[in-house]
Amino acid sequence: MQETPFQVLQNIADRSRQLAVGLPSQQEVQTYWSGIGFTLGGQKFLAPMEQVTEILTAPGYTRLPGVKPWVIGVSNVRGRLVPIIDLGKFFNIPASTQSYRTKRILVIEHHDMLNGLVVESVEGMQHFPVETFSDEGVELPGEGISDYADGHYLRNAQPWVVFGVQELVTSQNFMQVAM
Repeated sequence: MQETPFQVLQNIADRSRQLAVGLPSQQEVQTYWSGIGFTLGGQKFLAPMEQVTEILTAPGYTRLPGVKPWVIGVSNVRGRLVPIIDLGKFFNIPASTQSYRTKRILVIEHHDMLNGLVVESVEGMQHFPVETFSDEGVELPGEGISDYADGHYLRNAQPWVVFGVQELVTSQNFMQVAM
């Protein structure tokens, strides 16, 4: 007996349902916070992505007379003058044995003014699940650095402290560079 076109379609639909793979289970979407990781005084820090303009290897610079010791000098970066500031010296963190040439510079732009912040190393982009954030205090190296700590994220029981670079570059202590 010959099948009707409707029966043929019905058989195809039945076989398709039997061989069909189920839809994947819906997974909960996890939200991440992203920042640029860097080290200072052996501590891991994070600068919010939107606050870092670029990362440089240590450029040549010109010393400036009459400035505080944490102002290394000024550098010409693509035609713009950038003050180079040693964050370790600014926060009185004991100097590492690392030479200036092996350190990295986080360039911060605030109201068309650039600042180059010297850090020990840059750890690249870091992503943390937002639920790993804590606003509890962490013991930090140096003096006054905790004023710019905006909580931390944990990875492998190691705190990565969120560092408010915009708050730093607008602070009175930072803007008073003259001796």
